[in-house]
Formats: sequence, structure tokens, C-alpha cells
Amino acid sequence: MTISRLCKRDTARWTLRLLLLSFLLLNACGESGPQPELRSVLNRGTGDEPESLDMHKASSTGAGDVQRDIGEGLLGFTRSGELRAAAAESWEISDDGREYTFRLRPEARWSNGDPVTAEDFVFSFQRLVDPATAALYVKSVDSIENAGEIMAGKLLPAALGVSAVGEHELHIRLKHPVPYFLSLLTHPSTFPVHPGSVEQHGDAHARPGNHVSNGAYRLQDWQLGSHIELVRNEHYWNNAETAIDRVIHFVSPEPMSELNRYLAGELHVTHTIPPESFRQLKEERSDEVRTSASLAVYYYGFNMTIPKFAENRRLREALSMAIDRETIANDVMGRGERPAYGWVPDGTANYIARRFPYADLSKTDRQRKAKQIFQEAGYGEDNPLTIELRYNTSNIHQRIAASVQAMWKDVLGVETKLINEEFQVMLANIREKKVTEVFRLNWSGDYNDAHTFLSTLESDNPSNLTGYRSDEFDSLMDRAAQSDPDHRQILMAEAEGVLLRDHPVIPLYFYVNKSMVSRQVEGWGDNVLNYHYSQHLSLTTED
Repeated sequence: MTISRLCKRDTARWTLRLLLLSFLLLNACGESGPQPELRSVLNRGTGDEPESLDMHKASSTGAGDVQRDIGEGLLGFTRSGELRAAAAESWEISDDGREYTFRLRPEARWSNGDPVTAEDFVFSFQRLVDPATAALYVKSVDSIENAGEIMAGKLLPAALGVSAVGEHELHIRLKHPVPYFLSLLTHPSTFPVHPGSVEQHGDAHARPGNHVSNGAYRLQDWQLGSHIELVRNEHYWNNAETAIDRVIHFVSPEPMSELNRYLAGELHVTHTIPPESFRQLKEERSDEVRTSASLAVYYYGFNMTIPKFAENRRLREALSMAIDRETIANDVMGRGERPAYGWVPDGTANYIARRFPYADLSKTDRQRKAKQIFQEAGYGEDNPLTIELRYNTSNIHQRIAASVQAMWKDVLGVETKLINEEFQVMLANIREKKVTEVFRLNWSGDYNDAHTFLSTLESDNPSNLTGYRSDEFDSLMDRAAQSDPDHRQILMAEAEGVLLRDHPVIPLYFYVNKSMVSRQVEGWGDNVLNYHYSQHLSLTTED
């Protein structure tokens, strides 16, 4: 039972439970030294186990949720998803759109009391682009002067166009204007890392006991497979406006188990809502079901480094066309998800998304066409196809995989072996590209621009887990990056057209943001990026 659920009518009983809860939490987490007064605890579901909390090593949604609690970039978002000043209190942009000057908050402090300086950001940006770091989001800042040359090993990280002008002024120089650059600076990969901690502990700096943070919270404990515990950063510049003292992110890869914990009062917020329970929850707890439009796509990726798929575009196209996306979105999921016939979600700012040419065909015509293309690809009764499909442990992913397995069998006669793996194991296999054939993943937009989706399939992007390489696609993306806004949108749409023609991925549906949010939680704001900073939330003691 959390403090927010204690009865207020019996003061003595309340106090006793408070002391007991404080004692249990402190001892369970092995804390030492003075601790802040415990006033409120927020329990959140966070989905799969984060692969890391290093700002430069993580890419999963769960990791990002925690990183936005413990770290802070130059800019952030309001609870409704609007850009706001964060570690930088103000900024200026040159007339040509290539020079950015940020003035940092003089009162900003790391969780150990050190001042947050412009040199800290210089150190962090240089670490991000250093090839030795192998950062997963390094391509997000390739528009910064000399970033590409540094990533290629042609220049040292010190040549990056990021410099400190005094203790609290940061200057960033771009190769060309980037209309969404400020939004990029809200992503955890651009958050500062504490130089002293990195120098002392290396990659282990992001572990409990070593981690020094500049966000509203600091990392207290991480029990693998269980939870990540954060406590208030008393040195945070906006600490006075932070209501929650302690945040516990519970690892919750299985949505139904997470929902059961929520219904038992053990969680205030869930990461998602299982499809099989959505309609009933919508009827019985409508004020706790929070849904909103989302910038995210659920997809199957091909391992484009193995001949079976790399050398047979028609096979990839047939497998994609044989899937009934309407059934998956409406019947298997049924929470407002939309069938995905393109890579970039509808509603992305300043962009008209492309669609597969067969998107408007009837189900019957799509299946007939898929059979024809499958035969043209060299497969059929005389040459049957067997493939492996990997997905991570979750009832939802299993249900989708089983549905696709049946569709491929019914339409094309394909035999599909389903392989269920723990999330970290699956990611490792996908990245090694040795045993994986087809795999399940999703991509959530980091900023409201088509670039956040399209760039993930550029040849040299570490987030490109398919191994897809296309000079035509890369060229269009490079030209778009150097074009005026109107021409840029045209070129990116052409790039998406090339991508959909080549079929390195099978987009299945576009997400809808969905969480159970307790009536005790105040300050929740729906937004397309589905970012919910714990510092924006508070708890009421009313049931």
C-alpha cells in the first residue's frame, strides 16, 4: 500500500504505517547516508527491462521513460507536449538557422552538488559522436558541424561544432538548417552525462552508486527483472516544483500481469493496456483509461543480410501483402490502433505520408496478388518456404505472431516457426544478424517530424536493425536534409516511397497511446509522443 492510499481518519495509524513503509523501503534498497523525508511514492509500469540507462547506450521506450526522470536536456516538453526551456533558460538562433546559442541556468546542479556547465554539454556531445562510444542515436546529431567526419573516424571528437563560451553559454554550429533541431535536444541522447563519473567508472557510470544525474531524480536502485528506484534530486534547479519524492519504475513485460498489479492498487500508472481487457476497462473505469493519438509504428523487420531476403524483394513484398492488417488492428488489438500501410504515421507534422500501392485493394484482391508475387519470387507448392519469426515475451506479441503465422499459412502456404525470447536476448540476436530471419519491433517518434521515422533506415544509422542499404534512399534523405522546408517534405516523401517499394520492414499498425492512470494521479497530460515526466505529476490522498 502506498502512502497516497492511507486512510486519513486515524492519525496515529497513518503515522505508524508511514514509519513502517519508510523503514521497509530504505532497507529493501540498501540505502546508506541521509535520505530525504518520504512524502509520496509514484509506482509506474515501464514495460520491458531497459537495456541501459546510459544516455548514449539506450534506445528502448522503457529506458527513455526513466532517463527523462533522471536527466534533463537543454529543452524539454510540457505535460501537453509543447517545447519548454529546461537546462537552458533561453536560446538564440542565427538568421541563417545554423548557429544556436544556449544560456544555461546558473542554478542548475548535478545530484552531487556540482554545477551543470557548458563544458559538461561539450563533453557529452563529443562522447555521443565518438565512434568508441557506439551510441545508438548518434545519427540524431549528424547535422552538427563535423559530426559525420567524426563518426567516420576522419576527425577527433574535439572537432565537433559544439563549444563552451564561458561557464553557462553553449554554442552549437550546424552544417545546414534543421527545422526540428530544438526538438532533438529533448531526446535523452543529447542529455549531459557527468564527466567525472564517466572518467572514473566508464560505461558503469550509469549504475546505482555511480550515477550522477542532472534531472529531477537520481538513480537509487536497480533490481534486474523487478524495478528501478529513483529518489528526489535535492539539487535539481526546479526541485521546489517537484511533488513526488520517490518513483519506482516496475519492469512489466507482460501487460496482463501489469494490469493485475494496477487493479490491486500496486501501480498508479501502467505502461499499456492489454487488448483483451480494454473494452471492459473502458466501460467500468472510463475515467482511468487514458488514450490519445500516437507517433509510433509496430512492425516486423527482415534480416536483410541473409540471401533469402536480401536477394528477393518480391518475397518480402508477398509476405507483407498477405497480412490482413485490419484484422490485427481491429480484432487482435482493438484499442484504436490503425492499420499501417506506410512507415510514417498519419498526422506527423508538415508531412503527407506515403502508402503501399496495394493499400486500397480489397482483402481478396490483396491475397490474390500476394499469391501471384509469391510464385514470381520462386516459392509455392513445389518449393515451400519455411521462416523463423522472433518476438519478445508478451501475450500481445504472441497473439500477433500467431495471427501472422496463420495468415502466411492460409494465403501463401508458408510454414512459420515462432521463437519467443526475452527482450534483451532478442535485441542481441537482431543486432548480431546471425540467427534472426524476421523479428518484431516498434519505433516511437522522438520528435514530431517524419525524419525520426525515415532516418532509422538509413544505411549508417545504428537504429537500422534490418541491415537495409539503399543508395537511392540515402541520397534522397541527404538531399532532404539540405533543402528548404517545402522541398524537404517532397524529398522525404520520395524516400518513403523507395522504402515501401523495397519492403525491408512490414509495418503492421500505428499505435494509440494507452495507459491506466489512477484517480490519485494529478498532472497527467496526453500528448502524441507519450512523454510523461514524473516531475509533472503529483498524488492526492483521495481514492
